[in-house]
Amino acid sequence: MAEVHHFTYGAFNPIAAYLLAFLGSFFGLLSAARARDARTRGRRNRWLLIAAFAIGGGAIWLMHFAAMLGFDVPSSPIRFDMPLTMASLVFAVLTVGIGLLIVGHGRRSLPKVIAAGVLTGGGVLAMHYTGMRGLHVAGEMSYDPALVVASVIIAVVASTVALWFAVSVRGWGPIGGAAAIMAVAVCGMHYTGMAAMSVRIDPAQTNIGGIRPLTMIVPITVITAATIVGVALSALQAMTEEEFTDGAGTPKRGVHAGHANPWSLKQASMAAARRPSPRPVPV
Repeated sequence: MAEVHHFTYGAFNPIAAYLLAFLGSFFGLLSAARARDARTRGRRNRWLLIAAFAIGGGAIWLMHFAAMLGFDVPSSPIRFDMPLTMASLVFAVLTVGIGLLIVGHGRRSLPKVIAAGVLTGGGVLAMHYTGMRGLHVAGEMSYDPALVVASVIIAVVASTVALWFAVSVRGWGPIGGAAAIMAVAVCGMHYTGMAAMSVRIDPAQTNIGGIRPLTMIVPITVITAATIVGVALSALQAMTEEEFTDGAGTPKRGVHAGHANPWSLKQASMAAARRPSPRPVPV
């Protein structure tokens, strides 16, 4: 078996991966909390979609590839298959989104959260092992079944806990604590799955297609920037609509002077015009 390194750049990759997992979980849970307060189904779905991108795209997918930048096989070059890498992103966002939609509507119940957690955990596993399938080396990769099973358990439990947090926690402190726990679980699942992998080098395999790991930084940065901008704009639009409209989507009255009823202003002016002027006070 070939020598495999998971921390090529020391503590940088696991720390960066944990921070991405924490931030994605934090913003995702904040969005889920806003979804619970939404008065219409459309607004709730919008906040849940934002949460899906934050958790699935940020806390899970970006964390995975930030950690993968520290992966190295000294006796072989490493390349990434771009279509499979993008497919892993779709798996992460789609399954997290489905899980959030399941638990985000209707009454909260433990069986529903568990069912959604199993579905979302399967999507997280599909993301991880699809991403690993897109990793090309000069040889063959194999996996330890016991550690694969451990990664499955961690993924399902972590997804279930994350969805429970999404429908229960409120406030900056509890959300921060929940995000810290979620980040530990996501990183634990990733490194457990990576520990299950071993590489057998094939000296005859010299042509390895794909993109170099450091080259992946460019498309990942572009995707991340576009996602952050899109999510931020969508969140700002949703917050603006909620501030200036009521639950039915009609403008609120009396919130801001600029949005006062023009007919009430006209009636007040006419009443003031009809009011008799006061008599002069004798000296």
